[in-house]
Amino acid sequence: MTFTERLTAYEKLIRLDKPIGILLLLWPTLWALWLSSRGHPDWTIVWIFILGTVLMRSAGCAINDYADRDFDARVARTRERPLATGQIKPMEALMVAVVLILASFALVVQLNPLTIKLSIVAVIIAAIYPFTKRFFAVPQAVLGLAFGFGIPMAFAAHTNQVPQAAWILLAANVFWAIAYDTEYAMVDREDDRKIGIRTSAITFGRYDVAAVMGGHALFLLIMIWVDRLFRPGWMFYLGLAVAAGLVAVQYRMIRERDPANCFRAFQHNNWIGAAIFGGIFASFYLQKHI
Repeated sequence: MTFTERLTAYEKLIRLDKPIGILLLLWPTLWALWLSSRGHPDWTIVWIFILGTVLMRSAGCAINDYADRDFDARVARTRERPLATGQIKPMEALMVAVVLILASFALVVQLNPLTIKLSIVAVIIAAIYPFTKRFFAVPQAVLGLAFGFGIPMAFAAHTNQVPQAAWILLAANVFWAIAYDTEYAMVDREDDRKIGIRTSAITFGRYDVAAVMGGHALFLLIMIWVDRLFRPGWMFYLGLAVAAGLVAVQYRMIRERDPANCFRAFQHNNWIGAAIFGGIFASFYLQKHI
């Protein structure tokens, strides 16, 4: 394998060619950074969290592929992953994950002790998640914790505490993750059933579409509660209204359960995260300038 081919294999291992995962981690983190600072975030903290999000998502992908190395070759969507094809050895993937985690930790040590402690919890959750697919009926809930743990960390970084509101926002993110990752799991359902992996798409069965819509509904309802806690302003509700409209579009995508459309719906969640952040950002901006 040439040097360029090896770099390409590492890029695929950590999914830099598929940024949707980074974005789904980043949006909740940005929500929390703006809410915890009332629209005036410390930009050093913001950049630490952005870079840390990229590094930790990449590390999580390497850990996930290591955990699933015996399954991925038997699933149509994942059989070309570098570990499945033998381009990268299992220990290489683990070493990549360790290097990325250490790089992320080098960023977080610049923050306060509470944030550092929470970062250790975040790493543990990220490492555990891939293995929950062996025994937990809805591993997407654990994914929601992993993808949303930047929320309590953001509050800790800005305020040196984690108020109840941060955990409520994290709960909202868990329901959102159950919704969008069930869409993702609907793509692989038949292959996952054959190899014995547990996913929410298999657990919910013929109620999968209803479960996705229910997850989205609970997510949006909790986000309305978030408004009552932070009072960012009317633009926040506009962002939620746009998000609700995007959920309706997703229903049209997934109602026939076509795998390609389910995958499109999963990717579509980037715009939900962006709409909500846009509402939060605009609300605080207007409060400051009007």
